[in-house]
Amino acid sequence: MLNIKEALRKNTMVIALIVVMLLFQVLISISGKGSLFAPSNITNLILQNSYVVILAAGMLLCILTGGNIDLSVGSIVVLVGATAGTMIVNMKLNIFVSIFVCLLIGVIIGAWQGFWIAYIRIPAFIVTLAGMMLWRGLAQVLLNGLTISPFPEDYLQYFTSFLPNSPKYTMIVSVIVGAVVFLVYAVLQILGRIQKKQKGYEVSSLPGLIIKLVLLFAVIAALAFLLGEHKGIPVVLILLGIVVFAYGYFTSKTVPGRHLYAMGGNEKAAKLSGVNTNKVLFFAYTNMGFLSAVAALVCVARFNSAAPSAGTGYELDAIGSCFIGGASAYGGTGTIGGAVVGAIFMGVLNNGMSILGIDANWQKAVKGIVLLAAVVFDVLSKKQQSTKG
Repeated sequence: MLNIKEALRKNTMVIALIVVMLLFQVLISISGKGSLFAPSNITNLILQNSYVVILAAGMLLCILTGGNIDLSVGSIVVLVGATAGTMIVNMKLNIFVSIFVCLLIGVIIGAWQGFWIAYIRIPAFIVTLAGMMLWRGLAQVLLNGLTISPFPEDYLQYFTSFLPNSPKYTMIVSVIVGAVVFLVYAVLQILGRIQKKQKGYEVSSLPGLIIKLVLLFAVIAALAFLLGEHKGIPVVLILLGIVVFAYGYFTSKTVPGRHLYAMGGNEKAAKLSGVNTNKVLFFAYTNMGFLSAVAALVCVARFNSAAPSAGTGYELDAIGSCFIGGASAYGGTGTIGGAVVGAIFMGVLNNGMSILGIDANWQKAVKGIVLLAAVVFDVLSKKQQSTKG
């Protein structure tokens, strides 16, 4: 019984996501406005929320360091997007050179903010608030208030195309890719459990692991089928998979990744243990700048334009995804998987309410309530644990 309670506690947001998706499906079906699980809508969900997943992965690293956030990510997105538009569309420069320059600009911006936060110790809120105004101002100057479009097809194919190119093989390829992804994940989970057991670490129960793998198989199989029914696998989904896997591995399996948790748990103790906390904080914000640039490249391809209004509110989507996905407002707690679940949750809320025709203002109100509820849940859980301790 204790294991079941613990499993439910750890997967609260996953269960909430499933409930919300089923609720929207019922409401949309009753209203006669289609289906939340329509193949085309699932593809739209992936494309619409790709930037949120990318930004949430970087934002989580900032939050882990002690509840710090980055308010400038939306402004970095519009500045890097404006740079991409200027170089690729207006100047007609080489696409790969332009992409490299855009990523470099993101890293430089992140390092600039990271320097003030990590080494001068100016609060992250102040530095990134200043960055939010500074980078958007520079983007407006660069764009001169105008939208740059359209981007060449040679650029768009790297972010907006589907695999395979032939409609004849979409289902076969989708099913094969889904099967490979599941098998790789299942093997890694089983090997990880065996290694932990050999080293004497505590492991989850075998039935729990089996149930987890069965549920995951069902989700991947359904997703593969739905994508195969539409246009196939979006290229951007492969990019998201790489980002999630890389940062999931970094935070859970590497020493620098564990330093993020150590710093968020107790910075003074981490420093006394030999962790270079300044370096950890600097890395978190430099990385945030890099992922903001990646998100910018995805966004300009999706909208096929670099607009002055791009990136508005993106920082709130990323922050909300992390907290809804279980990251602690105090730092030291959270996972990349949780941030992804949070991003999907936000995406389903947006998509479901849009299909139902709910007013945009009410949509904001609902998202605000959900975010507050997630943070309240985190705070109350921590108080309960400290009381038991």
